[in-house]
Amino acid sequence: MTALALVVTAYIVPGITLTGFNAALIAAIILGLVNAVVRPLLILLTLPITIVTLGLFLLVINALSIQLVAALTSGFSVDGLLWAIIGSLVLSFVSSILDSLIGKNPDPT
Repeated sequence: MTALALVVTAYIVPGITLTGFNAALIAAIILGLVNAVVRPLLILLTLPITIVTLGLFLLVINALSIQLVAALTSGFSVDGLLWAIIGSLVLSFVSSILDSLIGKNPDPT
């Protein structure tokens, strides 16, 4: 699902480039790992500035996460911090739309 959202985001945002769906799959896996390991540490370390900016600094953290994934993934590139911020917003929006279309139903038990 994240790979498809990355492909759509790369299509919409001109500063984000993907060379193919395989690169999107690899980037999606690395993004999941970065979101699970690195992002919580960044949020914890930057908590004071996040509080002062009323949470807006989280956009920068998301953008840095995307840039880290681009640095680790061949075939996926981001042209700068501004494009990473825009890309993180678009990626969140596209992911939420795809999730609502697929209908992630919770366990009915």
